[in-house]
Amino acid sequence: MSAATWYGEPAFGHTRRLEGWTFGDALAATRKALAGEGFGVLTEIDVKATLKKKIDVDFRNYIILGACNPPLAHRALQAVPGIGLLLPCNVVVTEEDDGTVVVSAVDPRAMFQIVDHPGVAPLAEEVNAKIERVLAAIG
Repeated sequence: MSAATWYGEPAFGHTRRLEGWTFGDALAATRKALAGEGFGVLTEIDVKATLKKKIDVDFRNYIILGACNPPLAHRALQAVPGIGLLLPCNVVVTEEDDGTVVVSAVDPRAMFQIVDHPGVAPLAEEVNAKIERVLAAIG
């Protein structure tokens, strides 16, 4: 595998490989699936463009979407105000050297494991279920 290949599914996230998709179509489908589960995109980082502009490095298509479900974020912030350090949920859309598009999303259960509060685990499960449905809805 080349250095630009996504290495399996990280233990801290969920991954969906989309062979035969264009990067643009996958990005649009990801946004639509996120909206279908009540997530808005608060931030978008175009890693390829940023690396080119800042350090003149060519990089593959790689977009990080900061997704937020406002009612769930509100519940989390009410339980633990400092949980904002772990928000929003990142979703990555990238393209491998062979053209395969990969969509990955953070696993909120893994991310929120470091928060020691009884109300967070059930909330992480709820968010995780939505993230899994987002990935299943793409394509």
